[in-house]
Amino acid sequence: MIDTLLVCNRGEVAVRVIRACRLLDIRCAVAHSTADRDSLPVRLADDAVCVGPGPADHSYLSIPALLYACARTGADAVHPGYGFLAEDADFAAACRDSGITWVGPSPEHLTLLGDKIATRNAVSAAGLPVLPGSRNPVTGLADATGQARDIGYPVALKAAVGGGGRGVVRVDHEDRLAAVFDKARDSAWTLFHDDRLYVEKWMENARHVEVQVLADRHGNAVHLGERDCTVQRRNQKLVEESPAAGLTPSRREALGDWAVRTARHLGLRGLATVEFLIDDAGEPFCTEINPRLQVEHPVTEVRTGHDLVAWMIREAMGEPVPDEAPPRGHAVEARITAEDPARDWAPSCGTVTDLVLPGGPGVRVDTWLTPRTTVSPHYDPLLAKVVCWGPDRDTARRRLIQALEEFVCRGVAHNAEALVAILRHRDFESGEHRAGVVEAACRTLSGTGGAR
Repeated sequence: MIDTLLVCNRGEVAVRVIRACRLLDIRCAVAHSTADRDSLPVRLADDAVCVGPGPADHSYLSIPALLYACARTGADAVHPGYGFLAEDADFAAACRDSGITWVGPSPEHLTLLGDKIATRNAVSAAGLPVLPGSRNPVTGLADATGQARDIGYPVALKAAVGGGGRGVVRVDHEDRLAAVFDKARDSAWTLFHDDRLYVEKWMENARHVEVQVLADRHGNAVHLGERDCTVQRRNQKLVEESPAAGLTPSRREALGDWAVRTARHLGLRGLATVEFLIDDAGEPFCTEINPRLQVEHPVTEVRTGHDLVAWMIREAMGEPVPDEAPPRGHAVEARITAEDPARDWAPSCGTVTDLVLPGGPGVRVDTWLTPRTTVSPHYDPLLAKVVCWGPDRDTARRRLIQALEEFVCRGVAHNAEALVAILRHRDFESGEHRAGVVEAACRTLSGTGGAR
C-alpha cells in the first residue's frame, strides 16, 4: 500500500494527481520550484518541498533534488505526471533502487518505448502495421538518402528518441534532405542528448487517432476507447475528441484489439496510449506508444466514468485493472495555452488579474489558475483544459464553444478565441478536418490575443 505519494510535477496535472490521492485516502506531497511556491498544487497538497529555482533543469528535472524531496516528505511513491521526467528511465530506476514505488511503467519499458526505432520494431513484431521506414538508425546522409529514395518522398526525418512533436522534419525532395540532415542531427543531440535519426514515410492529410490502454501485472489489459488528436499546430495538440469521427465500427474495434494485443505482447503495466496515423483510405499505421498519462486523458474519463489517475495508483499497488466500461456519448477537449495566435502564437507570461471559469451541464475544467497566479516563462504554456460531454458530437462541440466563450483570463494572452474559431470551422463541424484546419480557422482572428 502507498502511504505518501510525491507529485514530481506542476500545474494542472499536479492538481489532478493530488485530487486522485485524496479520493484514495493517500497522503500527497508536491515538489515545486521557487517560481511555483504560491501555486495551487502547493496549497492543495498535504506537504510541499522546494526542489530548486525556476528553470526546470535545476528543479523539476533534477533527479537528486526529487529523491531528496521523497526523503524529506517520507514519500514511498512517486507520480511523475506528464512531461519533465515522466518517461525518464533513469528516474524510474532511481526510485525503484531507493524502494520508492514508481507509478508508471518499468524502467525497462521506458527505455524500450523511448526509442522510436525499437518501438517500431516491437509493434511490428506484435502484428501491427507500421509506416515504411528505418529498422535501424541511419548511418549518415548517404544511408538516409538511399532509404528516402526507396520509401518515396515526402519523408519524415525523425529523432530516435524524444516526443511532444519535437525532432521531426518533413523532407519533400533530396536536396532538402541534404540541407537539413546535419541540422536535424544537431537538434536531436541538443534536445535529447541522442543524435540518432531514422527515416519514415510522411503521410499526407493523415488523421491522428490514439487508443487508451490500461494494463496490470496480472496480464490483464483493456482498452477504453479511442481519441482523435488530429487538430495540431507544429505537432502540438490543441483539440481532442472521443470517439474519433468517421471511423467505421469494424475499424474502431480493430484499433482497440491491436492496442490491447500490443500491451500484452510487451507486458506493459499501468496506462499506455497506442498511437496511429490513418490515411485517406482509412488504413491505420501504428507510430508510437506513450507509456504514461496523456494530457487529453479527461476525454476518456468523461466518456467511461473511470478515474484514470486513480487507476494508475491502484495498479501500482497491485490491484487488477477494471473491466472495460462501454463509453457513452461524445467528449471534446480544448487546451487553453498562454500563447497569442494573433501574434504568430507568441508566448505570453504575466500575472492573472481576473479569472472566470466556465460551467454548466457536461462541462469540466482542469486548471491550476487562480486570481494572482503568475504564469512563468520557464514552463509549458498550458493554462487549462476545457472538456465538454454531450450525448452526440454536435452537442459536445457546441457546449465547448459556449464554455470557451465564457472563459475569462485577464493579464495573460491566451488562445481561447482561436479554439472557438477551430470548433466553428466547417471542416471540424463536419468531422472531415485535418491538421490544416488550425491555419484555415485562425486567419481572421481579431488580434485581441484572447485576453478577455
